[in-house]
Amino acid sequence: MQIEQVKNYLLSLQDNICSALAEEDGERDFITDEWQRTEGGGGRSRVLSEGAVFEKAGVNFSHVSGANLPPSASASRPELAGRSFQAMGVSLVIHPRNPYVPTSHANVRLFVAEREDAEPVWWFGGGYDLTPYYGNRADCIEWHRTAERACAPFGADVYPRFKGWCDEYFHLRHRGEPRGVGGLFFDDLNEWDFDTSFAFMRSVGDSYIEAYRPIVARRKDTPWGERERQFQLYRRGRYVEFNLVYDRGTLFGLQSDGRTEAILMSLPPLVRWEYDYHPEAGSAEAELTAYYLQDRDWLAEAGA
Repeated sequence: MQIEQVKNYLLSLQDNICSALAEEDGERDFITDEWQRTEGGGGRSRVLSEGAVFEKAGVNFSHVSGANLPPSASASRPELAGRSFQAMGVSLVIHPRNPYVPTSHANVRLFVAEREDAEPVWWFGGGYDLTPYYGNRADCIEWHRTAERACAPFGADVYPRFKGWCDEYFHLRHRGEPRGVGGLFFDDLNEWDFDTSFAFMRSVGDSYIEAYRPIVARRKDTPWGERERQFQLYRRGRYVEFNLVYDRGTLFGLQSDGRTEAILMSLPPLVRWEYDYHPEAGSAEAELTAYYLQDRDWLAEAGA
């Protein structure tokens, strides 16, 4: 295993994503906060706040280790419980200012579970997904086309498999609705050899900015007003609910005594909840759930 190569790639990925987003914002840059974890390891958090385009953008690198895998990491592999571990990754959430620019999330990661009397067990995970407030069909199609291109060198079945996993994972069961329009999600990936799995993780990580930045550029100057802002803040509530109730990364960070500020940097700066809210029938707000927040085959939509 080339753990140091993976770490170097992840640090470079964080640099590249922050550079591209700061350039797109044009007003603010990321601040850097390096931290250490008592049990082992640490990280480098980068946050852009109150920019012209991004209200809050957080891009976090972490490399942590410990004596025992947290429950969230061993839930699907109970035979690994009790092993020591290393976990490293880049995780980001981007909350735009303009309601017509979608929120986006991405992460790529490597886990290694170790025991003195056995070979290390490793696996990769990650993906990215898009959460619009006001849907745009062309944006959704291009987002998924980019995801498909990232997967294509690794087999024709990879994109549909990991697209379906994303639809299944980013689902608010208590609301009965998807968090957004999907993308890619994969975990426990070691079915290929290490080099191929690492190459796939790089392909996904490198394609994130290619997928997201053009959408930001197209939508960031769209006029908006108080109605759109209030709807954006309301829908952000769904994002908070998912991250605090279901998200494996959040649970892993909290269960492994990670740095709380870095773990919860994914949350938006402002959000609201409204009791029993229903958008006006036929409105753009109603269209979000009626059309966009469905598990759609967006590449098939492109030919429709």
